[in-house]
Amino acid sequence: MLSRRKIAAIALSTPSLLSACTPGSGDEASFTGVMTVDTSAEEEGEGEATSSSTSGGCEDLDGDGWTTCEGDCCDAPGAGCIDFPELVNPGAFDVAGNSVDDDCDGATDVVVAACDEGLASDSQDAEDYARAMDLCQFVEADPSNPAERRWGVVSAKLSLTDGNGTAHVQGHSIRTDFGDTIVPESESSMAVFSSGHAADANDTNPSFVSPQNGVDFGTGIGVPAPSDWLAANGGTFPNPLGCASPSSTDAHDAQMLTLELRVPTNARSFRFKFNFFSAEYPEWVCSEFNDFFVALIDSESSMNPADKNIAVYDDGTTEFPVGINLVESAQGLFTVCENGQTGCRGSLQSDYQSCTNPGELAGTGFDLDDGICPQGSMGANGGGTGWLEVAGNVQGGETMTLRLAIWDGSGHIFDSTVLVDDFEWSVDAATPGIYIP
Repeated sequence: MLSRRKIAAIALSTPSLLSACTPGSGDEASFTGVMTVDTSAEEEGEGEATSSSTSGGCEDLDGDGWTTCEGDCCDAPGAGCIDFPELVNPGAFDVAGNSVDDDCDGATDVVVAACDEGLASDSQDAEDYARAMDLCQFVEADPSNPAERRWGVVSAKLSLTDGNGTAHVQGHSIRTDFGDTIVPESESSMAVFSSGHAADANDTNPSFVSPQNGVDFGTGIGVPAPSDWLAANGGTFPNPLGCASPSSTDAHDAQMLTLELRVPTNARSFRFKFNFFSAEYPEWVCSEFNDFFVALIDSESSMNPADKNIAVYDDGTTEFPVGINLVESAQGLFTVCENGQTGCRGSLQSDYQSCTNPGELAGTGFDLDDGICPQGSMGANGGGTGWLEVAGNVQGGETMTLRLAIWDGSGHIFDSTVLVDDFEWSVDAATPGIYIP
């Protein structure tokens, strides 16, 4: 069993670390106090000021790429603002609780207003799925006014895993709940992606279809899993030792959301939460039918996995992606299920006893009796992880890409679903991977 771990690496800075910053008037502001930032976990060169510059009387003394004429309210090193003025400018995000006007908008500790209320459950606007994840600021890729280079979502796209094609409209939705007990981790809504219908047993638009029977959208034949991730893993899907190899590397019935994000200048990492379910549990555990959920990051930061997938469990030797075979590789991460025999339809059977929260399956559609493996009293036809956190690293001010993808492995039936919510930036570097919150 895995022990529960704090996500200290991505915890937001506390008020004791950051001093008060009192906004002034005009292009500059007056500040009091000193901020102390631990940069030991950052990459060499990250967060350090470059050489200062002056353009037409507009100074950039801290070298953060923002001049006083563009709204930088804390530009001079050692001028009494904070110890690291390059972290304060209009391109930064306002860190909650630090009493600093991080983004130079004239106010401290202002969070971006929620934007996920009232979204259509069957929306086909990819930006709505960013909103459902609590990404609420949208920006231009190349604004004509340099002062508008703020952080936010540059673009969003729904596609198949090769970045092309059209993700089936029934495979993604926005929900205010999932099943009888599961609600969003933040605000009003969450994004749902599925290799079947993105719906629980009582949902409409899209409607419910049992994940046990599954659906064949006909979108995976000849469509590979993300090619860069696949190549980094030797042209095959990562798999626990002893489990059957997949029959192909096609991504059947896939859904992929691609987000292009301009990173806040003071951010060093981000995190979000996800909840993965699969009808492959329990009968197909450790078989070739291993469905996957990956979170692939393209960033200038070198502090991420070589294959770009941050949705991995690291046992110290091997990194295992999220899928039904977590039951074999990281038992403490797959807990929303019924204990009993697994792999009864495959070639490797075992007795699984790490399920602790089977009640969370109620109403999800993964709780229906399949009568195949001799599980517990509910006879549930699926299982899940419960809410987990995933973290990844970024370079402040860059434009990075995050791809979230789910697909059926080696077949079309026995569908899987993932809920995604609660995206947040952090001023601290992170250890990439998945954690129990």
